[in-house]
Amino acid sequence: MSSKKPEIQVIKMSLAEAEALHAISAWPTWGCDISEFEWEYTETEEAYILQGSVLVTPTGHWASCRPIRIVAGDFAVFPDGMTCTWEVSG
Repeated sequence: MSSKKPEIQVIKMSLAEAEALHAISAWPTWGCDISEFEWEYTETEEAYILQGSVLVTPTGHWASCRPIRIVAGDFAVFPDGMTCTWEVSG
């Protein structure tokens, strides 16, 4: 008997809202060039996308979850344990 895995949550949010709600200016900044890579979350992780676009496709035991495109102005929450492929397109 398998339970449904939680989906990636994405909320459209202005930079001002992200700062007011999550104090994102205190967060480290991460970036990368256009690329594709595998990723595994070892805890629930939050991200605010400042620029660019990425298609995140869950893999492995998470493959039943839907792929989602995340773009600048999105606040995303990735579930603990999720494995996925990131396709960064700019």
